[in-house]
Amino acid sequence: MILSMTGFGRAETVYEGKKITIDIKSLNSKNFDLNVKIPLRYKEKEFDIRKLLNDKILRGKVDCYINCESLEDNNDVKINQDVVKNYMNQLREVGSDAPEFELLKMAVRMPDALSTKNSDLEENEWKTLLETVENSISKFIEFRQTEGNNLAVEIEKIVQNIEYNLNQVAQYEEERIQPIKDRYQAALKNFENIDETRYYQEMVYFVEKLDISEEKVRLSQHIKYYLEVMKNEDFNGKKLGFIAQEMGREINTLGSKANHSEIQKLVVEMKDDLEKIKEQTLNVL
Repeated sequence: MILSMTGFGRAETVYEGKKITIDIKSLNSKNFDLNVKIPLRYKEKEFDIRKLLNDKILRGKVDCYINCESLEDNNDVKINQDVVKNYMNQLREVGSDAPEFELLKMAVRMPDALSTKNSDLEENEWKTLLETVENSISKFIEFRQTEGNNLAVEIEKIVQNIEYNLNQVAQYEEERIQPIKDRYQAALKNFENIDETRYYQEMVYFVEKLDISEEKVRLSQHIKYYLEVMKNEDFNGKKLGFIAQEMGREINTLGSKANHSEIQKLVVEMKDDLEKIKEQTLNVL
């Protein structure tokens, strides 16, 4: 099975009047490149969240957005009314003739005029957050699997196209050699005292240089191996990329030895399909 590096997962939960939303998305990348945006309240747990994402996602350019919003009208900031009134009375006593609103503005800036609820992250809230991250990752991986299945179908079709064109080469192999033999036979008639033994040795050497049987066998083996790895190995993107490079070497050698217009056309088709494979393989985890 192959997995796509492209993925998306979202999970939401509510904890004590707070809605927690987590989005994870990724694009292809050679390595693991993680960007996390997290509320200040959960900053102390950023390392744990990063480690979890790293262990599960493995590779790709990943963005993780964690959002926390209050569902209640009240907020964590409280005005200590008795303290503020006391400050205002003292300001009047010292002779301040400022308007009431100005006295209030000065009073709320004084120490202890405002207080906040305990903002420490409780264990239950951290547990809830962690479960939500894991749910988001699960949905993200499901997305990767679906995309990977679609990717596998597309890649397999392209690989089969290469295999089909490779099998078409055989019908042109004999006729690509015969014109060379005929041309050399005709050239023999223009010379006298030719060492025919040496001539045929040279002919055999030249024909062997144009022999493409090894390239065909190796390319066929690479195609078979590519499909086996794609179907049977996990996290196989880099390995598939290496096999595609080997396929490219054999196709290029076929082209250089072709010596036949129809074989050259088949080689061009195979090269075009191989570029499609390489492009698709970049998105395989």
